[in-house]
Amino acid sequence: MTKLLQFPENFKWGTATASYQVEGGVYEDGKGESIWDVFSHTPGRVINNENADVACDHYHLWQQDINLMKSLGYKSYRFSLSWPRIFPDGVGRINQAGLDFYSKLIDALLEAGIEPFVTLYHWDLPSALPGAWLNRAIVEAFADYSGTVIKAFGDRVKTWFTINEPLCASHLSYSWGEHAPGLNDLSKGLLAAHHLLLAHGKAVQEVRSAWKDAQVGIVLNMSCVNNDPDAPVSEDIIRHIDGETNRWFIDPIYGRGYPQDMLEDYVKMGALGSISPDFIKPGDMALIAQPTDLLGINYYTRIFVSTPPEDQRETHKFVRKQFPPEQITEMDWEVYPQGFFDILERVHQDYHPKQIMVTENGASYSDGPDESGKVHDQRRIEYFQTHLQALWQAIQAGVPVTAYIAWSLMDNFEWARGYAQRFGLIFIDYATLKRIPKDSAYWYAEVIIRNGIFESKQE
Repeated sequence: MTKLLQFPENFKWGTATASYQVEGGVYEDGKGESIWDVFSHTPGRVINNENADVACDHYHLWQQDINLMKSLGYKSYRFSLSWPRIFPDGVGRINQAGLDFYSKLIDALLEAGIEPFVTLYHWDLPSALPGAWLNRAIVEAFADYSGTVIKAFGDRVKTWFTINEPLCASHLSYSWGEHAPGLNDLSKGLLAAHHLLLAHGKAVQEVRSAWKDAQVGIVLNMSCVNNDPDAPVSEDIIRHIDGETNRWFIDPIYGRGYPQDMLEDYVKMGALGSISPDFIKPGDMALIAQPTDLLGINYYTRIFVSTPPEDQRETHKFVRKQFPPEQITEMDWEVYPQGFFDILERVHQDYHPKQIMVTENGASYSDGPDESGKVHDQRRIEYFQTHLQALWQAIQAGVPVTAYIAWSLMDNFEWARGYAQRFGLIFIDYATLKRIPKDSAYWYAEVIIRNGIFESKQE
């Protein structure tokens, strides 16, 4: 008989979206412009020059989406608020229609028996804010925005996430040019990262001052960094990549400050003027290290590093190892559930968060409806199966994971990848906006009913 791997009693199961990726309605009811509105309308920034002006039209079809979640038995829903929908200018004037939209959404979720988890910032920054994350004034602007929505919704929302993936909101956006605003300057990426972490600390304070019964934390996207035994790079490269990806963000949150080795690296690289950069003011690190109730972890794949081919060695110190198609998702990410276990165990052992919530985990596969109108996405089911098995093993090893939030509820606008990538449990026909639950949506519903998965033997 196949063994049922049971999750802890009161374990929380759910799905997630982000405002810009699903809402649409970008010019409606007084919403302000976001940096992603600008970026996606800039030719060449997004695949096929696509944008999220309509996306999944969740702004109008939210009731339908809640009904789908309820029918599938999904118990929690992590979504983000659009800062410019509430503060069109980033600061000052409040757009009541924006507050009302989210208030109705929260009420309907609760009525459907679905717990709302709210993310304050998932990248759609008001474009009206001068300098964006490079301007220290944004920290107070974020505090004002956060305080407003926390006071408005905290009677009904008890779990808050401050910033989603500061690695992406800083390096992907300012150092590597892939996300809005699309800059390529490592020093600016480090400055943006500092302001993002300060904003996190301010938001934690806002939650604490408004609602004593709320819990709050940040969401980090984390990956284990592995060296290719067949073509290894130096351990110094592995150390640096891990520092840039993981330690630069989690160390200061847990009171360790920025990693000394990374400060020294960035000085040598010319990205910082000294190991005590002048953008770090007295009191900053204490603000970033505000005590939190939980840590959200997003996990998709590992970073597997190899020595480049000989003809690339003058220009590349390392490359990401390439895997055959059967081992990767359509994002070209390796399917590696062991890395999920490894990162959860490491965070537990090294940082001791009170609780961990898996806030995103999922896979992009483009399976669409067959002749009967059904979507058979077996590869996604297998991805979830193997990763949930790794998660179960981590819990058995003592890691305090209290929730699993699958990414994502529905197919959506995948940032610079446009609509080419489909992560959803629910298929979206973008021409008609019809919603079709995939096989994985029903499979996940059964997992929630059982509060567990049946063990599968790993190859």
